[in-house]
Amino acid sequence: MLLGGSISTPPASLRLRSNLYPQNAVTQSSQAAFPSAMQRKPPSYSISDEDLKSRGFLLRRTAEGLNLDQLNSVFVAVGFPRRDTAKIQVALEHTDALLWVEYEKTRRPVAFARATGDGVFNAIIWDVVVDPSFQSCGLGKAVMERLIEDLQAKGICNIALYSEPRVLGFYRPLGFVSDPDGIKGMVFIRKQRNKK
Repeated sequence: MLLGGSISTPPASLRLRSNLYPQNAVTQSSQAAFPSAMQRKPPSYSISDEDLKSRGFLLRRTAEGLNLDQLNSVFVAVGFPRRDTAKIQVALEHTDALLWVEYEKTRRPVAFARATGDGVFNAIIWDVVVDPSFQSCGLGKAVMERLIEDLQAKGICNIALYSEPRVLGFYRPLGFVSDPDGIKGMVFIRKQRNKK
């Protein structure tokens, strides 16, 4: 899925057309003075930072303090395969933006998402998870709203993500669309060799 907007025009004319924060859209005329475009109005999130904190949730934008074994437990709880924590560490080292939520009472991660990309035009959001015990209280939306805003603040206008079909409906209100302009994604799958 891609964040709503046209991606079929040449990169020089790419415009950010966010359904989520139209007041923060970077227009073609403001791209010439990009630093001023980064001086955006504060976004209005569905749940404010203060409200999250009052409910015991701490927002984190770096991997500092993130217990990878505990994060792996959240991955497993939502149906992802258990991952080698050394590989998670490498993935985090190659991550351009991340946001996770720590539950203050337990000091454990309860929501997480990260993005990789070229740092200029394109980003892909990965590993969006919310601990099942904390689902349906707005944490997934809070993480996604802020991660999208962080990417847009860097001037990134082509934001994609991988998603299971059963949760596509979660991303659509955030501005994501499937197959924009008829574009389909493809994934390389390595064929296993026959074992003798």
